[in-house]
Amino acid sequence: MKKNWLFLLILGAITAILAACSSSDAAETKGENGQDQVLQYQSLPGSVYPAELAEALGYLGDVKLEKVGDMVGGPEMIQLTATGEIDFGQAFNGALIKSYAQGVKIKSVVGAYGSDENTFIGYYTLEDSDIKTAKDLIGKKVGVNILGAHSEFAVKQFLRDNGLTEDEIKQVELVVVPYGSAEQILRAGQIDVVNLSGISKDRALENGGIRPVFKDIDLFGEFTAGEYFFTEKYIEENPDTVKTFVEGVAKAIEWARTTPREEVIAKFEEIVSGREGNETTENLKYWKSIGIAEEGGQIAEKEFQVWLDWLVESGDLEEGQVKLEDLYTNEFNPYAK
Repeated sequence: MKKNWLFLLILGAITAILAACSSSDAAETKGENGQDQVLQYQSLPGSVYPAELAEALGYLGDVKLEKVGDMVGGPEMIQLTATGEIDFGQAFNGALIKSYAQGVKIKSVVGAYGSDENTFIGYYTLEDSDIKTAKDLIGKKVGVNILGAHSEFAVKQFLRDNGLTEDEIKQVELVVVPYGSAEQILRAGQIDVVNLSGISKDRALENGGIRPVFKDIDLFGEFTAGEYFFTEKYIEENPDTVKTFVEGVAKAIEWARTTPREEVIAKFEEIVSGREGNETTENLKYWKSIGIAEEGGQIAEKEFQVWLDWLVESGDLEEGQVKLEDLYTNEFNPYAK
């Protein structure tokens, strides 16, 4: 009986200690205003995104970022943010619209990535390929990083712009290929065309032997393609945190836009070198531009309207099903005032 009492006493003490530690850990993630101070997110090894740059430049103040995994693509980050497994994500605007239409209450707050003359998504084939026109893609395999996002939208727009029927478009097979191995899969002949962007695109072009079929900027001009987003509930509960995040990201975007390229790359190398896991900095030398169209990453109505119209035209949404004002806000962005 005495042993049982002693066991229960020890067990109770351990439980109390664990509970205290848990409460302490939870408190450390909150600021004095009771709002989140640590934001969990996903990213890619060897890359630096605007939010990560903002933290490194000291633009996020007391708000800290905690990477909890490698990203696969926007649709996955939408799902993880909606379920609370991460606090924010970044995704293609078309995917954000579709998710909102399906009842996922997320709101975009600042630009995350985009396409300009230096930084864009291109669709490449081997130099000796017989693929020259949109018609040549019928019956072929096109590699994209994820379905339902930027890459798929651009492929279908290219095909439609060049007169293919919906039946012909269905004969173009979209195949999901990982970011890191897209170039190798193309060169191995496993797919006919692959989408490449940013650093991986420039590295592949330097290696030679490939040529573009089309680029997203050929279709849409220069544009901000994707935004950072939070759930509506998160914004309501943590408005100061979101404001700090948006202001920091906006300043980082302008820093990258106005700072000499060599200095930006050097900063990126410093950031990546400081991470755990021995991430390579080799590919950072190919960085050319931030790619985001609007000053400070503020969100322009047209960046969502074009995809809203596209989804209605393609039959994915009904007219009026989603309202523009529900999709994004510029209220936290100092460049929008």
